[in-house]
Amino acid sequence: MTTVPDDPAGPLPGRPPVVDLAAWQTARDELLVREKAHTRAGDALAAARRRLPMVEVDRSVEVVGPDGPVPFRDLFQGRAELVVYQHMWYDGAPHQGQCEGCTDAAWNLRDSVYLNARGVSFAVVTTGRWAEVAAFVEFMGYTQPWYSVRGVPGPVGGEMGHLNCFLRDGDRVFLTYSTTGRGIEPANATFGLLDMTPYGRGEAWEDNPEGRPEGRHACWYWRTDADGAPTWGPTSRPVPQWTRPGATPVETLGRSGPHH
Repeated sequence: MTTVPDDPAGPLPGRPPVVDLAAWQTARDELLVREKAHTRAGDALAAARRRLPMVEVDRSVEVVGPDGPVPFRDLFQGRAELVVYQHMWYDGAPHQGQCEGCTDAAWNLRDSVYLNARGVSFAVVTTGRWAEVAAFVEFMGYTQPWYSVRGVPGPVGGEMGHLNCFLRDGDRVFLTYSTTGRGIEPANATFGLLDMTPYGRGEAWEDNPEGRPEGRHACWYWRTDADGAPTWGPTSRPVPQWTRPGATPVETLGRSGPHH
């Protein structure tokens, strides 16, 4: 049954104020000035990134993929530029026990055709043993190339949870940029879309108007149980895993320690 307030023109508790279209357009135009300034500031940052120096990567570095060990430069697939996502890994954990934050990022980067059209390749690397990684990739249905960098030092291996950019000049490879934390958010369009909605991401750190739904811990919606209820309990798994063939309720996350 649908209910409506006694006064349709009155305020709706916990929601944006109701105005006519002209008043809305005025408020929208005022915000657009700030949005354009934000865009220009972002353009200036991107220009600064393009002016960063670069560091050469050891050309002897090899990674392990479906065909065994290959030179890291093969990840460029003949192109001049490469973006790499470094996926965290928990040895021996079942699929539902792998990093939910990295699952989120990798899931949103499943197709790189537009990067490829611009002359940029994309790959995912992780520190897991290849046999475990291959099983996870097959279960998730990823189509992007994955590689194990187990035992490989940085910047190709090293600390995970980063987005790295590389440039190739013949057989020489250079690291040009690296970011982590919220710096990887451009890889996930979901965040940008949620930031446009009146309820936002629903996280406690957000600055929300009084009366809006109370925010929860960061990333609370990244894991759900079999019924779709957000939870970080022992029967949960990263959200997209429930759509995979063979996904069933689980009994353990397969690991311990802090969530990422």
